Amino acid sequence: MALSLQSCDPDEPIKASFEDMIDQTVYDYIADNDSLYSKFLSILKAGNLDKTMSAYNPNGNGYTMFLPTNAAIDQFIEESPRFSTFEELLADKEYVAAMARFHVVNMGIITNDFPFGALPELNLAGQYLTIGFEMGIYKVNNLAPVTEKNIEVSNGYIHIISLALEPVTFTTFKWLKQNPQFSIFAQAVEATGFNETLNRIILRDTVSLNPVTLLVEPDSIYNKNKIFNFDDLVKRISPNSSDYTDEYNPLYNFVGYHILSGSLFLSDFEEESTNYTTFGNNPVQINGKNIDLEIHSKDTLVTLTNDTTFVDYVTFLYDLSNLLTQSGTVHFVNELMLPKQAARAELSFEFYEEQLFNQYREEGGEFLVEDPAMLSSITWTGGNDQLVFVKSEDESNTAWNKDYLVMEGDFSISYTLPPIVQGNYNLSIRANAYSGDNALVEVFFDGVKVGGLVDLTTGGSSSYPYIDVELGTVSLINYEPHVVTVRSLIPGYFYWDVVRFEPI
Repeated sequence: MALSLQSCDPDEPIKASFEDMIDQTVYDYIADNDSLYSKFLSILKAGNLDKTMSAYNPNGNGYTMFLPTNAAIDQFIEESPRFSTFEELLADKEYVAAMARFHVVNMGIITNDFPFGALPELNLAGQYLTIGFEMGIYKVNNLAPVTEKNIEVSNGYIHIISLALEPVTFTTFKWLKQNPQFSIFAQAVEATGFNETLNRIILRDTVSLNPVTLLVEPDSIYNKNKIFNFDDLVKRISPNSSDYTDEYNPLYNFVGYHILSGSLFLSDFEEESTNYTTFGNNPVQINGKNIDLEIHSKDTLVTLTNDTTFVDYVTFLYDLSNLLTQSGTVHFVNELMLPKQAARAELSFEFYEEQLFNQYREEGGEFLVEDPAMLSSITWTGGNDQLVFVKSEDESNTAWNKDYLVMEGDFSISYTLPPIVQGNYNLSIRANAYSGDNALVEVFFDGVKVGGLVDLTTGGSSSYPYIDVELGTVSLINYEPHVVTVRSLIPGYFYWDVVRFEPI
């Protein structure tokens, strides 16, 4: 299955169906087609979003409106346990405002630029919308089919959808409990105490907690493996220990193995082959470089003479995955996912453990971290008591993902990394090495110096100032967090981009 959607939709934006389109806004288009969209027009007005949709985006990049038809709104009301009439919906000012904002992305996006996962910008409700692709049709949040696309208006684009989108008001655990086809895993989550992790509400301005990604099998997968209830699962996974909240208990590890750190979409796994940190005692290895996204796969597939191929890996139920909750993301897998010792893999760490930095990435620019208590994996001393995070908007910037940390003066900065699979690795850092104002530094791994003096005043070039500084070999005995510390020997600037581990 091709994970990139760009080649699936060659269509260019189309003209709106009226004259003088350039003067027509998103709001004008809806109002001019009142017979088709009058109910969502009322939602916009009740949610006080009509004036916003009549104006240009102050960010300068337009809006994307996923516009439900009147029939879609009627179906939403018919299926809603909360509203019995359209008038009741309009009367709930808080909900209708959230619903209006949920349908609008804060960036103009045509279908050619749709990813297989989260759209690159938040909607006006402060949440991500996701894009799936099923039988030649785009589906928003794996729910709402796009029936007409790329209608260009003066302040963005409109895509018509045949089902209304419902604001995300549930956590991952609440979703599990509300869907009986996941009852076995839901009981295991409660028994191990992970319900607290999956029940956290991660707001956009939350910096002390990170979202999580759940990989989960439906009950039908357990049934296929002769597991028909929670007791059967216990007999299979942890027959000799009933202390399920103990971090060394097999059932605890089984559930924790299904929970990945961070909110990851299918598009995030694409073109990567690496290990992902879990809440269990083993990372999950996912190879996204082949046709399928392969979870803890082996090196080879066995092919018989009758052209039957045995697939020896777990993969995703693509059409159902990329489910968004208030706690993060949910994906569904096609086989029982048992904990397995992951192979070593190339690893790059770019400070994604810090939710504060992830918010800065969305905004772009330079940000002074004023309160060290807002960070969980980064600590520092000196550096004029200032740490700066930069998400560059300069297309020529050669830092990975165009983001990096900046320290200045006499400093020491430490980065606590997630657990890494045991073994020997070549350790390197990536940093700016093209300025006489840069520092000379030394690097420590778990308190032990690695490599020699690192002179960051030279090595790069005007076109490629960021270089990989090889520090030497480190041997990891246990699967546990590790700490990389950089200290200045001669004060100056330090632009820290990446920490890399390459298996040897």
